[in-house]
Amino acid sequence: MTRSHAASAVSPAVVTLLRVLAALSVLIIVVQGVTAGEMLSRSETAGALHASGAIVTHVLTGLTAVAAFLVVRATRGPWWPLAVAVLLFVATFLQAALGSGGVMGVHVPLAMVCLVAAVCVLAWSFVVGRTRA
Repeated sequence: MTRSHAASAVSPAVVTLLRVLAALSVLIIVVQGVTAGEMLSRSETAGALHASGAIVTHVLTGLTAVAAFLVVRATRGPWWPLAVAVLLFVATFLQAALGSGGVMGVHVPLAMVCLVAAVCVLAWSFVVGRTRA
């Protein structure tokens, strides 16, 4: 097996960082869904956790976008994963605004889109940097 030029151009530590951040982004989005469900039972704790989770979501998706940029730049690979990561980061702010405004008809479906986007970035993170036969 030989490494492709793109696979050897990126530091394994950066790819690992991307994978960890992408996985944590997926996890926090799932946790946000759980706390949102708990809010339906009028749990004050869930509301506070959901609000705090929004901040964590912004931070993790933002860091994931930065890591995706570093990997895409180093590998000169496809740009779509970076675009998805950046759009996800931006969407988290739209999510927060919609949630705060009580626009659940958009907030809930957009949460599903965010989860799918985060999973796509996570899946890509496990493909990038692999060796080719």
